[in-house]
Amino acid sequence: MLPYTAYLRVYQPIESFPPRDRRYWEAYATSPGRPRRVNALAAEHTESLNRLITTPPVVAPEEESRDAYLRRVDERLYVCPWQTRLRSWRAFAEFSAATPVALSEAFVPEPEAERAEDGYREWRDSGGTVRPGILSSNWTIPVPWFVPFEERERCLVLSANSTRTLLYLTRTALAKRRLEHTAAVLREYIGEHAVSASTEQLVDWLSLTAHPDSLLELDYGGLPHLLSDDHLGEDRSVAEVAGAVEALAKGDAERVLELRERITRRWKSVRALQHAN
Repeated sequence: MLPYTAYLRVYQPIESFPPRDRRYWEAYATSPGRPRRVNALAAEHTESLNRLITTPPVVAPEEESRDAYLRRVDERLYVCPWQTRLRSWRAFAEFSAATPVALSEAFVPEPEAERAEDGYREWRDSGGTVRPGILSSNWTIPVPWFVPFEERERCLVLSANSTRTLLYLTRTALAKRRLEHTAAVLREYIGEHAVSASTEQLVDWLSLTAHPDSLLELDYGGLPHLLSDDHLGEDRSVAEVAGAVEALAKGDAERVLELRERITRRWKSVRALQHAN
């Protein structure tokens, strides 16, 4: 887990959990020892770092995390479990698939890699089908992630005590409706090929993981610590993506191009920081 990572999180209503899990999360929500919202991401990063700096590094914890991100909306509790073990397994599988063996072994010795692969395989063979309720993206935010939200759902916090947060929160039902509307516009005015695989994957992810009454959050995560106040204040990516979709529906090609170039330029400058000294 990198410090400059953004996240999409699904928060399930407490009523959607099985009775045993529901009791646990209700007690967890009142526990004085749990990581508070403002510190939860830092706590998750610290936990991940402690595993990676051991010798040999530990790809995934032995047990699943019992921590979660929490939200209360209209006095209703919503829970997004960290799922650290599951997410670590999946991230390592993706890393292994994309990295030559000789290079991957330089990061993770073969015995630890085999332990992680065996653990993930045994979990799946035992019937484990839970999907991650958190998606992550390093150094940038995929454009489809902006589609489920509206500008009025934006929350930017730049406080004197170094708290830097930019996030959006919406109802998952609204998010799916916006994704479907955008896909329909792209198909009608550009063609079937215009709907990216990442957009389709996002729709599938929400359809398979999200309760009908759940919440969806886009959290810029560690990126605000990389970007200036001006950059964050001027970041209207959600509004610009929505504006481009509506301009496309109206046949305003000039406006579509203007907004597309603005979004591309902004996030290209952010990605460039990955290679800066």
